[in-house]
Amino acid sequence: MVVMTKRKKLEILVDTPLLKRIRDLSKQAGVYGYTLYPTFGGEGEAGRWIDDQVTGGAGSKILYVTISEAEIADRFLETLTPLLEEYGLMITVSNVDVLLAKND
Repeated sequence: MVVMTKRKKLEILVDTPLLKRIRDLSKQAGVYGYTLYPTFGGEGEAGRWIDDQVTGGAGSKILYVTISEAEIADRFLETLTPLLEEYGLMITVSNVDVLLAKND
């Protein structure tokens, strides 16, 4: 049997050197799974950036994505709030439906 359940999806665009801190904070908040996506470049309020592969990751960014229950997502977001301005994180939060296999 398959069941659809509501979850929160968090997507965090993070500078690669900050990734370990984000993972540590996510574990403290109770997040148990995530996916990392490479990025090649972009442009925003702070200007244009490109992962030039020369600076040893200092200028590169990773997209960290996780899906969890709302309570866990909210707890994780609280821990990230102080980093928003300091590190220029961009975080998107979406409500998603997830299909789960339910064992009877």
